[in-house]
Amino acid sequence: MRAWGRFSAFLSLSIVCICACKAGTQAPTPQTTINAPQGGKIVYGAVNGATTQAAAMTKLLSTVHAKCGEKPQIGKVFQFRGTNSVGVFFTVTDHPEGNIPLAGMVIAAATGPNQVEGAMLYDVASRFGTTVNPMLQQLSSVWHPGGAGAASGSPAGATTASAAGSATGGKAAPAAALHKVTLPDNTASVGLPDGWKVVPGCAGGTMSITGLHGEVVDLNLSPTAVDPNNSLVRQVGVNRLVANYKGKVVVYPSNADLAKAFPDIWQQVRRINGVGPANIQIDHSEQIPAPQGERCVHVTGHLTDNDGKGPYEMNSTMCMGAPGQGGLYVLSFFHSVVPNAFANQDRATVTAVFASFQVNTALINKQVAATTAPVIAAMNKQVEAQAAQYINNIHQIGQQTTARINASEGANSAEQASWNAGQDANARNVQGFSNYLLDQTVVQNNDTGGHSTDWNSTADALVKANPDRFQYVGTPNYIKGTDF
Repeated sequence: MRAWGRFSAFLSLSIVCICACKAGTQAPTPQTTINAPQGGKIVYGAVNGATTQAAAMTKLLSTVHAKCGEKPQIGKVFQFRGTNSVGVFFTVTDHPEGNIPLAGMVIAAATGPNQVEGAMLYDVASRFGTTVNPMLQQLSSVWHPGGAGAASGSPAGATTASAAGSATGGKAAPAAALHKVTLPDNTASVGLPDGWKVVPGCAGGTMSITGLHGEVVDLNLSPTAVDPNNSLVRQVGVNRLVANYKGKVVVYPSNADLAKAFPDIWQQVRRINGVGPANIQIDHSEQIPAPQGERCVHVTGHLTDNDGKGPYEMNSTMCMGAPGQGGLYVLSFFHSVVPNAFANQDRATVTAVFASFQVNTALINKQVAATTAPVIAAMNKQVEAQAAQYINNIHQIGQQTTARINASEGANSAEQASWNAGQDANARNVQGFSNYLLDQTVVQNNDTGGHSTDWNSTADALVKANPDRFQYVGTPNYIKGTDF
C-alpha cells in the first residue's frame, strides 16, 4: 500500500502552480521560458557572457542559488551521446516561495567557437522523475542550438536516445497518437497507441503493456524485497522467509548502490515474473530526485534475452523504499524495452506512454483495506484464541493451587499481583504482535510523555525529524489503557 501511495505522489500529483525561482531561473534576454503542460518549466536560449559550457551551466545554477536562497546540489556532469551538449541534474529548496523542494536539469550546448547556449528544466522534486522526459521532448521541438535540427544538434532531441544508447541511426519519430485505456478494476489508466495492449490480468495500479513490434512497457511494477542483512531476517532465516513468499520476493541489501545493483535486482524481478535471465548492458545510470524516504535511479542501455530475442533498447527507473523493522521493503519500476530496429520510431511514443500513466490511489487503498481486513481479522482471531488458551491454562493452575494460596492472605495477594502482571505482560505481547502484523509502531512524545500508535512510515518520519522529542516505545513499555 505504501508503494501505491508513493507513486500516486510520484506520478499522479495534481498540477500545482510553480512560482519557484521565477526570476532566478530566467537568464537575461534572449532566453525563453515556457510552462510545460504536464507540469514544470522550461528555460532555453543564449546565456549572456558565457563562452564555455562550464560557464553557461555555472551561470544558470548561480541564478538558482541567488533567487532560491541556497546553493543547488548537483550530480555528475554527463554528455549527451551524439551531441556537443553536456548536462547535470540538480536539487534545491526554493525558500522565498515557501520552502518548495525542486529538482531540475541544466544543459549547455556548444554552438561554435566561444559560443554556447543553455537550457534548464525544473519541477517539484516529487514529480520531476516523470515530467523530465516530456519536458525534454518539448524542448527538442523548440530549441535548436546553433540553428541545427533537433535530431542532430539538440540535446533534448537526443536525451532519451543518448541516455538509452540508441543503436540505430536516422531521425527520431514523433510520439504516436494515444487513446486512453483503463484497467478493469479502475485503479489506473494510460494512453496507448493503436494496436498496443495491456496484458490481461493487470490490476491494483500495475500495468504491463505490449506493442506491435515486441515492445514491452511495465508501469508501477512493485515487487516486495527483503534485506538479508536485517537482524530479524537473519533470525528467521532468509530461505524460510523466501519460502513463505513462495519465492516471489527479491533478496538484496537495502543500502546498496542502486546504479550498480540494478542488473542483479532486475534479473531477480524477471525470475519472479517467470522470465529467464538476460544479458544487460548499462550505457548510463544516474541517481534522480526521489520522494522522501526513497532512493531512485534512472538506467538506460540494452538487453538481450538468453533465448536470442533482442537486442532491445532499455529505459528503466527503479526506486527503493525504506525497509521496515522486519527488513522488508518495496521496489518500484517503470521499465521499457524496445527492439533496436524500432528504437527511433518508438522512443517518443514510449515517453508519452510513461507520462500519461495515472493511478487511482483512493480506490487502491480501499481495495487493499478490503482485501487485508479479513486476513488481519483471522490473524487477530488466532492470536486471541492462543491468548484465551493461555489464560485457561493459568486458571486451571490457579484452581489446583487454591488451597495453598488461601493458606496465607499475604501469599494470596502476592500471587494475585503476579498473575495480574502476567496478564498485562501477555496483553502487551499480543498487542506488540498485532502492531507488527499491521506495520505499526508506538511512539512517545517526550515533551508530554504521551504515547501514540502510528504507521511505521509515520513513526520513522517523526523520530528522524526530531529524535529529542520523539522516540520508539518497546513492548515492555506499553501503557495499559493507551497502547493495549
